[in-house]
Amino acid sequence: MTIRNIAAATALIALLSALPAGAQAPEQKLLREIYQELVEINTTDDSGDTTRAAEAMAARLKAGGFAAADVQVIVPPGGPKKGNLVARLKGSGAKKPLLLLAHIDTVNAKREDWQRDPFKLIEENGYFYARGAADDKAMAAALVAIMIQLKQRGYRANRDIILALTTDEEIIPSKFSGIEYLIKNHRNLIDAELALNEGGGGLLDKSGKPLYHGIQAGEKVFQTYRLEVTNPGGHSARPSKDNAIYHLAAGLARLAQYDFPFKLLPVTRSYFERAAEFETGQLGADMKAILRDPPDAAALTRINNLPIFNALTRTTCVATMLDAGHATNALPQRARAVVNCRILPGEAVDEVHKTLVNVFANDKISITPDGEAVLSPPPPLTPEIMRAVNEISAQMWPGVPVIPTLSAGATDGRFLANIGIPTYGITGQFKDADGGGVHGLNERIRVKSFYEGHQFLDRLIRALAPSN
Repeated sequence: MTIRNIAAATALIALLSALPAGAQAPEQKLLREIYQELVEINTTDDSGDTTRAAEAMAARLKAGGFAAADVQVIVPPGGPKKGNLVARLKGSGAKKPLLLLAHIDTVNAKREDWQRDPFKLIEENGYFYARGAADDKAMAAALVAIMIQLKQRGYRANRDIILALTTDEEIIPSKFSGIEYLIKNHRNLIDAELALNEGGGGLLDKSGKPLYHGIQAGEKVFQTYRLEVTNPGGHSARPSKDNAIYHLAAGLARLAQYDFPFKLLPVTRSYFERAAEFETGQLGADMKAILRDPPDAAALTRINNLPIFNALTRTTCVATMLDAGHATNALPQRARAVVNCRILPGEAVDEVHKTLVNVFANDKISITPDGEAVLSPPPPLTPEIMRAVNEISAQMWPGVPVIPTLSAGATDGRFLANIGIPTYGITGQFKDADGGGVHGLNERIRVKSFYEGHQFLDRLIRALAPSN
């Protein structure tokens, strides 16, 4: 980051701090308006429309000074409500572009289940509530606002800055996946040296104190398998032990008891080394103990009993759906299940398939991969990216460590990583330890965290794409 950029950022923070309570700086006001507009457009798969959201953000960018030729809403054939947006802030071209990625679709939300209307942005007790309030419209709104602000400042970076807002990130697999469609049909519009994406961010303790700021440096490989057992069936009055449901249930029961081998990757080893510094009591001691060679067995058992950490240290496969039988008074002719696996980077997908065959130990259970796994090579934690993240984090949250993390979930970043665009999950948004209702009820993000995330991303983008 240049001295000029640091000075500008410091001045902005001073300005925001000097505002009276309840007042907003013009840039913060614009951000709030964009965020509300985006949140209040329903972009769920069952009843929403990401094309409408993409068009609304395109209108914002054009009103902010972008030429129509630099803002495109791209709608795939057969998916009129599955639109994406790509916008470009042109730089000098001295370096390959920086890509800013966020998805604008959200998981479904039923009004009757929520305490508040999920498609109205509600500010209450220091939180924003709405479907997509955190995942991922907080980041999407911040990126749109930053693009407008850079344009209005006359900012000319040493590279183009590209914004891509995509659809169907939450649908796996999807024939309308926005990032896949852009890669296949409009690669030239999004080709970049590196990308910033969701997936990282900070963690708060119960009192709201920042524990660490995470930078996602890789994610597990997503692979679903469909299981099926077929049988001639018959009358339920004459039952047989050869029952499709029994075969499938027995196999799934064996899977429930199976653990894939413990393995620490460089990124997860670094995570536990750093996390052990601020975790106290038994958990902190266990984090240190599993780093030994061999790891302490009792500590490993306790760590494995915590799903958030178990997911970081091994491949996982879990049953997620069941469907069997055709009548209450008939033996089942068919029993089906879905097993979803999250595979550690570097592990062979074929070996996971073979392991499932061995665990089920029943040739009556057919195991069919649902689509082809997208491999996700972890991005290198280069001095350029780490220096920028560490310096800005230290200025905004003194004493809060930056920790590389592995995502157990799946993001659009895996598709970029697979075509050679290193993608880093980094948002500057700190979230509550309970997950903030993401993918669940009453999704929320702290108001303070939302605005801080915008400031962090603005500074990070300018550090990675400095002006000439």
